[in-house]
This record gives sequence, structure tokens and C-alpha cells, in this order.
Amino acid sequence: QVQLVESGGGLVQAGGSLRLSCEASGRTFSRNAMGWFRQARGKEREFVAAINWSGASTYYTDSVKGRFTISRDKSKNAMYLQMNNLKPEDTAVYYCAASGRYLSSQTLGEYDYWGQGTQVTVSS
Repeated sequence: QVQLVESGGGLVQAGGSLRLSCEASGRTFSRNAMGWFRQARGKEREFVAAINWSGASTYYTDSVKGRFTISRDKSKNAMYLQMNNLKPEDTAVYYCAASGRYLSSQTLGEYDYWGQGTQVTVSS
């Protein structure tokens, strides 16, 4: 059974930092692009960041550029999202996802596997 499990969410003050982790089990994703998405209450799920299969290319939504860093560790079958200078508008449930493709995408529908999500709350 393939599983993606997120961890590292929590409550933090504005300007603070969190590091999200996504650990995969059931199969390796070493040749798959992976990504982070988020969903705020009452809003649609949106793209945050993605990384291609090799880790050489990363992509970010404009609102997090310069503040968030996506990375992966193939030896651990894991992916991470370092979030710095957090803002109240970053409050959401964050989901990790794995694509069936090598190249990363901002399109939600191109990701085949999803975690259960981890809550990030940023207080002002």
C-alpha cells in the first residue's frame, strides 16, 4: 500500500519558520516529480512548490518565492518544505503529492498520490 505521510505542521507566529516532511512508503518515488499543495479553509487546493525527479529543478508559486524551499532525499524516499518568514496568509492544510511523471507540474490533476495533510497555522 502506497502512503505519503506529512509531518511538521503546527502553530507559529508570523515571521517564524516550520519544516514540513513527507515520507513515502509502499514504493519508491526516486523517478517521480513531487510537490506541495495547500488548502485554506473555504478555498480550493492550490500549488505551493514542486521538485522534479532528480531534484535539480524546483518551482514555486509567486507568493512563497524567497521564503519556502523544497528539497528531497531519495535515500529516505522523502521530501521537505522549509518555510521561513511565515505569514498569516500561509495558514492552510499542507499536502504532499507524488506525480507519475519525471517533470514537475503545478497542476493538481497530474499528481497520483496524496498525503493526508498537515495543518499549518500562522498567528499575527
